[in-house]
Amino acid sequence: METKLKEKKVAILATNGFEQVELTEPKKALEAQGAETHIISPEKGTIKGWDKTDWGDSFQVDKTVDEVTCEQYDALLLPGGVMNPDKLRADKKAVQFVRDFFAAGKPVAAICHGPQVLIEADVVRGRKLTSYPSVKTDLKNAGAHWVDEEVVTDQGLVTSRKPDDIPAFNRKMIEEIREGVHEAQHA
Repeated sequence: METKLKEKKVAILATNGFEQVELTEPKKALEAQGAETHIISPEKGTIKGWDKTDWGDSFQVDKTVDEVTCEQYDALLLPGGVMNPDKLRADKKAVQFVRDFFAAGKPVAAICHGPQVLIEADVVRGRKLTSYPSVKTDLKNAGAHWVDEEVVTDQGLVTSRKPDDIPAFNRKMIEEIREGVHEAQHA
């Protein structure tokens, strides 16, 4: 096992309806590099993934948003899915948890519809990022510079468009987490 991320802890913020592969594949990549990952959710118990066209597997929640702070983690991962970010952006504590990572300059990786939570946290203004195409206008309206690229990195913020982008997303996410705090990352 490689240990590029040894002693790094990564919070994976998700709730029911996350795109399953957008949680499982980045989680595997992080753990393969030595990182410790925790699934954080507003819900206790388990949350259910969405596997392309139907409900997928259930996953154990390690901690609730009420039980954690940004200070306990080195980075944040936001999987997409249509339902997941929509539910998270309506949860004030989840949104504040996301905002805190930006305020601390810590790396954040969001894929697909995940940037919808970033819009709610008001952290995309002036930032270059990508997302699933249907989120493009929302990001632009929130002040982001949206581009149609496989993976985009902007001072610790890593974004990708869809599950096909996961290999590139994982490489950049690992690189940014390895670099640590980014002074230009901001809330």
